[in-house]
Amino acid sequence: MTGPSWDHYRAALAVLEEGSLSGAARALGLTQPTLGRQIAALEGALGVSLFTRSPAGLAPTEAALTLAPFARSLRATAEALRRAVAAEAEGVSGRVRITASEVVGAEVLPPILAGLHARYPGLALDVVLSDRMQDLLRRDADIAVRMTPPTQDALVARRVGTVHLGLYGHRRYLERRGIPTDPADLARHSVVGFDAETPFLRAMIRNTPALAEAGFAWRSDSTLAQLAALRAGFGLGACHTVLAARDPDLVRVLPEIVWELPTFVAMHEDLRSLRCCRAAFDALAEGMAAYCAE
Repeated sequence: MTGPSWDHYRAALAVLEEGSLSGAARALGLTQPTLGRQIAALEGALGVSLFTRSPAGLAPTEAALTLAPFARSLRATAEALRRAVAAEAEGVSGRVRITASEVVGAEVLPPILAGLHARYPGLALDVVLSDRMQDLLRRDADIAVRMTPPTQDALVARRVGTVHLGLYGHRRYLERRGIPTDPADLARHSVVGFDAETPFLRAMIRNTPALAEAGFAWRSDSTLAQLAALRAGFGLGACHTVLAARDPDLVRVLPEIVWELPTFVAMHEDLRSLRCCRAAFDALAEGMAAYCAE
């Protein structure tokens, strides 16, 4: 006896995310009766009720909420399978999904990926900018550029170097507020930092305890927003030394303060045989190694 198909789980997930049959039908390009039949078939196969009607639309039951993360995992796997099959059929073309931190994705990867696309015009690239770890085992992405060593055994990872960060201020800010000569001076400066506690923030404070005493005048968990604040002259903040060297208005202060981020390019081992993923992996590894070596 066969179980429910992926279409049935996809229908339930769409209703859960859209909140109504009509919205889910539009999202999937189906009619409401077809979608309703798929939901009913899934409920019959599982022996549970997934939704109840409410004034606001369809309300998910506990069973639906329990089902949701597994359905999202199925969706990610189905998307990865579709990309892999299409790419292999077309050679070094198709679509590859890449994830990287915000700053690396916005400031470092564009020229690397532009060169890759120029070499393989049929290769389309999805770039996910996030400082959260994307799960390669669940196929949330095909390839990841990470600043921590991957721990899953099923991943192929290559260490490409180390990204160094220092403390910088814009010339306008330093002319206005002065240049700190000792970490204790940070207490009288405006410092750009994180809102929530992160592993990197904990490492920063271990390396530079004076940051904890200074506090943050600008808090944001977006590293791109932090970089924008630094460039705008808001205060002092961490920046890749390579990026700062490209901007004559960013001045390094307290050069004894250094943070190091070991950098890796990783992908699921099942993707090694796909020409598109292998080409993207090699280009990212080469490009990031060159960036780390500057």
